[in-house]
Amino acid sequence: RCTLTILSNSTRGNLMKTFLFSFFTVFLFVTHSFAQEMRTAYVGAKIIPIVGNTIDNGYLLVHKGKILATGDAKDAVFTADTRIVDAKNKVIMPGLVDTHSHIGEVSGADRSGPIQPEVRTLDSINPRASSLQRAQAGGITTANIMPGSGHLDSGQTLYVKLRDGATKIDDILIYDKAGNYMGGIKFANGTNSIRGTGGWPGTRAKSAALVRAKFIKAQEYREKIRKAGDDKTKMPPRNLAMETLVEVLEGKRVVHHHTHRHDDVLTVLRLKKEFGFRLVLQHVSEAWKVAKEIAAAKVGSSIIMVDSPGGKLEATDIKWENGAALEKAGALVGFHTDDYITDSRVFLRSAGFGVRSGMSREKALYAMTMANAIMLDLGDRIGSLEKGKDADFIILSGDPLSVYTNVEQTFVEGKNVFNRNDAKDYLIAVGGYGATNDRLVHIDCFDGDIGGHR
Repeated sequence: RCTLTILSNSTRGNLMKTFLFSFFTVFLFVTHSFAQEMRTAYVGAKIIPIVGNTIDNGYLLVHKGKILATGDAKDAVFTADTRIVDAKNKVIMPGLVDTHSHIGEVSGADRSGPIQPEVRTLDSINPRASSLQRAQAGGITTANIMPGSGHLDSGQTLYVKLRDGATKIDDILIYDKAGNYMGGIKFANGTNSIRGTGGWPGTRAKSAALVRAKFIKAQEYREKIRKAGDDKTKMPPRNLAMETLVEVLEGKRVVHHHTHRHDDVLTVLRLKKEFGFRLVLQHVSEAWKVAKEIAAAKVGSSIIMVDSPGGKLEATDIKWENGAALEKAGALVGFHTDDYITDSRVFLRSAGFGVRSGMSREKALYAMTMANAIMLDLGDRIGSLEKGKDADFIILSGDPLSVYTNVEQTFVEGKNVFNRNDAKDYLIAVGGYGATNDRLVHIDCFDGDIGGHR
């Protein structure tokens, strides 16, 4: 039996629109997927590989999320299936790495105590937050997302790739060779974590004492496990906090330590020497006072370039010369945003400030990329445009140290996650605070979900 349905003109029109939209969506998906399978060469740009010499008229060849080669465009020979992208008059460099960020609406420990290593950033990040897109707009492709500094230990940090299309936290995780998701742990000293009531330290000396006591308990916990061997009856009760600190003692988890004053920095270095944990100093406002000591301890410093006075008293002696002092001392130095302290969209200007204050151009750009990758144990995968590394890179309109330069496109593992020519991305790149606040309805200037990833 057949049924004849007569459709109105408006209904037929709506069906046709639906069909065309569906066809176009499938077409874009297939085209994008096909492009990912093809070799793609970005040709004619100035290539700043970070490791290696700058190539004025170069090419970058990528395939299946990896870098195949870089070189001089005049010497390039590509296979017939290579997609050529004209990048003349552009600059290509590695995606920026942010060693200290608070994007993703992250939270950490609560008020129940000053040391809470069992708390996981993994359990608090909103992977759909538009703040991740704000970071993409600034050319950031990898970030260390941290809880706050109001505790001596506010919990575990998380290293993420700013991939598009994230609907769950697993979509942005970075895994090590053993299949474990990667991250460090956040410690702090100084005024933020002193507080002084309800079990909080109250003084700098008590702050250090509490941390020492907790690490000693972790050593004892580890020793009990060793003595128990295969005898489960002798194993101590499982303790999530102690398990995490044992990972720190065994070097499996890096300590990212918020610290500002020179005396606080030296306190952290003493704790490192006593317990042997791996360390990255964060902020280090008075690094210029103790640069030689930091270099001698062979630890990295992730510094911030604050461009206006104010803030906490312990940071009043902060200097833009921190980067230059650490470079001169031979210490590993990187930059971070502490977003929103520095907006992720203008992260590149940190390198400009560094050069303005005495850093070499090479080390300032290294501090945005490779140095930070090393601090996150990712130096073999990101941070430079080298064969075999992840195809995380950015296309700039001009020199990375110029205030007139814009991040035009950002790529994570070969996939375009930000394009300034896209109207939605442009809004994220140049809009005010509301443009990246998912809670403000009035910014929905387009059909669909402006707050979510494409």
